[in-house]
Amino acid sequence: MRKISSKTTSNTMKKILILQANFYQKISDLLLEGATKKLRDSGFEYEIVTLPGALEIPAAIAFAQDGENYAGYVALGCVIRGETSHYDIVANESARGLNKLAMKNKIAIGNGILTVENEAQAIVRADPKQKDKGGFAAHACLAMIKLKKDLAEKK
Repeated sequence: MRKISSKTTSNTMKKILILQANFYQKISDLLLEGATKKLRDSGFEYEIVTLPGALEIPAAIAFAQDGENYAGYVALGCVIRGETSHYDIVANESARGLNKLAMKNKIAIGNGILTVENEAQAIVRADPKQKDKGGFAAHACLAMIKLKKDLAEKK
């Protein structure tokens, strides 16, 4: 696990766990670049856990909940359609696992697992200079953290 601290202090008690599936290393590195920039720019600290693939991300989040108290989670990875139905299983089950965790455990998760037809589509979506889906996943996580806090304050 790589521990990274942001240089700002506005949210030093708020740490995000980034789960990076490295099956497609080049693509996951682009996603990570966008996500970490968004978190740093927003003043959040983060840790990074690398995993073999997207299907392992929901279980890793479940494991993490037994340890350190994270404010939220950012899931990063890529699933590229191949010649078999394996794509459908990984894409559907990773998304289902993330949604189930978010709803059951009331946690903020930004889903940055790309599901694409080919590597070219993945690069466009992952590249921070293009669609920046890693940055968007971090943004979604932070938005859900804020929403949860705002709703709790209304009680």
